[in-house]
Amino acid sequence: MTTMAREMLRIDSIDAGYGPIAVLHQVSLSVGANESVAIIGANGAGKSTLVRAVCGLLPITAGAIRKQGAEISALPSHRRAREGIGIVLENRHLFGELSVRKNLELAEWHGLHRAVERRFTLADVVGLFPFMASRLDAAVQLLSGGEQQMVAIARALLLQPDLLVMDEPSTGLAPKVLRHIVEAVGTLRERGMSILLVEQNVALAAEVADRAYVMSLGRIVREIHPSEWAGVLDSGEVLRAYLGA
Repeated sequence: MTTMAREMLRIDSIDAGYGPIAVLHQVSLSVGANESVAIIGANGAGKSTLVRAVCGLLPITAGAIRKQGAEISALPSHRRAREGIGIVLENRHLFGELSVRKNLELAEWHGLHRAVERRFTLADVVGLFPFMASRLDAAVQLLSGGEQQMVAIARALLLQPDLLVMDEPSTGLAPKVLRHIVEAVGTLRERGMSILLVEQNVALAAEVADRAYVMSLGRIVREIHPSEWAGVLDSGEVLRAYLGA
């Protein structure tokens, strides 16, 4: 089996930005099949811009993005979802006036259009996030921020992705809710989901990711391999240099 066949996502030397403002500079990284990879960095490092580029919400101006070897750089966001990229953005983009059930059923309907084995059902995602069992008919806008985050993850899973991209899932969440999400991500890893996690909370990233890339000023400045996590957390050198911690 070739290296390309084992890769779920490969980003090769991409540039991207907003009009004349360049944000990403020659960014390269990869996510293997059944691998969890984190992108860590301070505010303004370019992490969310990278997510938008991966998901087709922001065009790249150089380089290439490939999923399982096929270039997807020119595909719009809805086509990338059909190619198996599930996205949980920081602001969630849920339909607040609709019930939890309706939000999930809409995603489930779209997921049926993917010509793949159905990996997640409504019962599966309620099993991941049990609070939803008693709140399925509640309007999403009446849920707490943490509950909405769990609905957003569940909705992304019902699109039947094989790559889940999450942008700052811990932002503003209470520790108890965050623990539920960490446990759910662990379950997804056990089920073979490839995950790209963009996160400022380095301890969380270390808990759920196999590897990590450190971003600073729109560039990848360091890769953290599995054997290096403990040293990074203990010494604090990387945290001080790039995250201001």
